[in-house]
Amino acid sequence: MTICTIEDLRKKAQKRVPRMFYDYADSGSWTESTYRENSSDFQKIKLRQRIAVDMTNRSTAMPMIGQQTTMPVALAPTGLTGLQHPDGEIKAARAAEKFGVPFTLSTMSICSIEDVAAHTTVPFWFQMYVMKDKVFAENLINRAKAAGCSALVLTLDLQIIGQRHKDIRNGLSTNPLLSLKGWSQILTRPAWCLSMLSTRRHSFGNVVGHAEGVSDVNSLFSWTAEQFDPKLNWSDVQWIKDRWGGKLILKGIMDVEDAKLAVDSGADAIIVSNHGGRQLDGAPSTISQLAAIADAVGDQIEVHMDGGIRSGQDVLKAIALGAKGTYIGRPFLYGLGAMGEKGVTTALEIIHKELDLTMAFCGERELRKIDRSHLLPGTF
Repeated sequence: MTICTIEDLRKKAQKRVPRMFYDYADSGSWTESTYRENSSDFQKIKLRQRIAVDMTNRSTAMPMIGQQTTMPVALAPTGLTGLQHPDGEIKAARAAEKFGVPFTLSTMSICSIEDVAAHTTVPFWFQMYVMKDKVFAENLINRAKAAGCSALVLTLDLQIIGQRHKDIRNGLSTNPLLSLKGWSQILTRPAWCLSMLSTRRHSFGNVVGHAEGVSDVNSLFSWTAEQFDPKLNWSDVQWIKDRWGGKLILKGIMDVEDAKLAVDSGADAIIVSNHGGRQLDGAPSTISQLAAIADAVGDQIEVHMDGGIRSGQDVLKAIALGAKGTYIGRPFLYGLGAMGEKGVTTALEIIHKELDLTMAFCGERELRKIDRSHLLPGTF
């Protein structure tokens, strides 16, 4: 297959990765309406095509929280990345580093903070959840500092875990290696099985051996189910901000009032995000909320967004509506699952080429100058 689009990578990943791990990445909660609309709402926005404009010397470079990027597209924090492909987080981080975009490591990653730091040469970002175990949370922050992470991404929309039917049906809510269903799915992907023998990293590297009472996969599942803190509030954000002391990004903002509270918290950036449609099904798409939130906060805080991006055109539309940065999760996971590190690079190349060409066709040479005037009125 000739790879031309993110969809091509998705199809290839679906054939290679065991169903439970593929579905974990490629699914939403309940009816998946929000998951679908994250992408489909981008298609409603139309671009203004301009002609007879000098299109030479184009630049897609834009900073995200002061960090220069080849394009304002960071790799989003995604759980179980190392089960899409062996050592997945390390390989994705290396691809991002070579391409010149940020990589964000999830708390629920397979490779640990220390693993990724040992295999990269530029600082990456670290994402954390607010856990009930504050000793564990503080240790996570200290480990991220020690690894030289240049930003902390605090996820605020997972106080409780949304129900994802596919995970339940695939048996992923417990240790899949203890069920016949789990093994039957794994054994249908022999190439994946053989590749996973090449690594010792098969569990949650940031948790096992670091959280009290978590020494193996079985104790991990029970610990995880109990640890997300439903009492999360803005005082927790302040507690983490004080201990971190560096660049802080708040992820999960979907409401103007919450965006204003984020400004008051002193954070450096927010991510307009509905957790990829994996939490509140029936919530609006992120792109539909972006402009109102960006207008409400102005230049008081840097606005980023994620959810539904499948092309460089989607990135340009997000920038036009006020985002200073975007994140891709599923697109790079498709690439990783399909072809490892090379696949992540391919995903980034696809998005960058589409972004560059679309910018040119819209009559602009610098991405930082893209705004709503480049969109067709009445379509956004």
